Amino acid sequence: MPEDSVRPLERGLTVLRCLASPRQDQPMRASDLVHATGLARSTVDRVVATLTHLGYLRQHGAELHLAPRLMALGNAYLAACGLTREVTDRVAALADEVQESVSLAVPDGDGVRFVAQSPRRRAMSVAFQVGDLLPAERCAAGAVFAADWDERQWAAWRQRTAADPEGVSFPLLRPRRIEETDFTHRADQARSQGWAVDDQLVEPGLVAAAVPVDVGGRTRYALSMVSHVSRRSAKELARIAVPRLRRESTALARLLAPATTQPLRQRTQGRTGDALGQTKSELGAEFLQSLARGLAVLEALDGASGDGLPVAALAQLTGLPRTTVRRSLLTLEHLGYTEHDEGLFRPLPRIFELGHPRVAAGSFTDLVTPHLRALVDRVQESASVAVLEGSDILYVARVSTVRIMTVHIALGTRFPAYATAMGRVLVSGLDPAGQERVLAASELRAYTGHTVTSPARLRALFTAAADQGYAAVDEELEEGVRSVAVPIRDSDGNVVAAVNVGQHSGGTSLSEASERLLPALREAARAIESDLHTVTRFGTLHIP
Repeated sequence: MPEDSVRPLERGLTVLRCLASPRQDQPMRASDLVHATGLARSTVDRVVATLTHLGYLRQHGAELHLAPRLMALGNAYLAACGLTREVTDRVAALADEVQESVSLAVPDGDGVRFVAQSPRRRAMSVAFQVGDLLPAERCAAGAVFAADWDERQWAAWRQRTAADPEGVSFPLLRPRRIEETDFTHRADQARSQGWAVDDQLVEPGLVAAAVPVDVGGRTRYALSMVSHVSRRSAKELARIAVPRLRRESTALARLLAPATTQPLRQRTQGRTGDALGQTKSELGAEFLQSLARGLAVLEALDGASGDGLPVAALAQLTGLPRTTVRRSLLTLEHLGYTEHDEGLFRPLPRIFELGHPRVAAGSFTDLVTPHLRALVDRVQESASVAVLEGSDILYVARVSTVRIMTVHIALGTRFPAYATAMGRVLVSGLDPAGQERVLAASELRAYTGHTVTSPARLRALFTAAADQGYAAVDEELEEGVRSVAVPIRDSDGNVVAAVNVGQHSGGTSLSEASERLLPALREAARAIESDLHTVTRFGTLHIP
């Protein structure tokens, strides 16, 4: 490392790489990190404390888990490389049209990383995440990129394959040796014909075709389509896919072209420098301020579309001194996460190795459960998350309290939406026609003497839930049970789920219980929404 490198930043990134390794299939503890990284236990503890405070890690007991907030680092690269929701929507639309998996990839040294992925759900299909790394010689996109390699890049590839001839350093794939003559032949073909094919190189049975996406006179992306030999051969896929991929690549090239001017994206949470200084004064020695500052600089690079951003602009975005920003950038550059040209810095796709694919592989239940635990700890009552399925609510996450008397609800349980607080919140997010469909599909029977079954009264309750931002139900589904719920919204403002706290009736009125529970419920919903928006900024998350 350079003499003026930021050592805590270097060590923090080492810890993240270790936790994010594709080979790591079990949660790690601090003691595991000591052995895996060679860092002192005191150093590991301070790094973990800092990353946890920043929201990049979560601790459950002694286990350490990557948090959705960590995807902001990978999102910085995606934003800087020009990816937008319009681009990812076009990739998804093409996959829907051809009923095959479609992906957009970028080069990363002599490897290939996915930046947009729209898989088809089949028994045999690709299962890669955005940010996953493949060796260039094992995929069609790699041959497309290798078509433009210079001798230096070929030399680096030869050095890597000589040291690791079967590609065991790429844990996503089965080890397999690819001869140089085979790869150079495919790269030559890609150069001459303008497309490449992968005949079961990634995985037995999978075939793919890829075309370049040229931006600014260079092949900056590769657009691929993947199929299975049970549906079509590699030759047949190329015949069908290449013309369609070429047309789409032209449209994507226009969308991915950097704008001539980009206004600096102002942070809404205030000046990072001031906030980190305050945190340091509150937490003391366990908080590594220089690690936090370096990660803030890395996130701020999401404004570096086009040629990149100068130190002065990054200092403005983060509220940090220029010298601090420069030292962080030089450390990041030495580690392969940034590069600069004529004083302009931009992120590199190696950022993805810090955990983006691993977090992206999580489910909606994985995302919301830590927030439910925090909610339960705060209110000492059971909490759940549910989604609307037809005229029912479907429980997708739940954390219960440990008491003599408690309400037992298993994941996958269904209840009629009209008689539950979460159901009324979810239905209130529908348009009038959608609400009428729910009412028409519901039996509207009285489960207790308190159940509201009048369609007119239910419509009024849906409107009230939409207006006040919550719903409360007392003994309508079961005697002695009440619930208060609030909505969870996606980045477009749509209600996609609801979170509730359930408790036994009695002791206080429903209005008093709502007043006590709502602040904690709304805070939990905001935290879930923040993670959901981060995860889905450039991708999708399946919500049951």
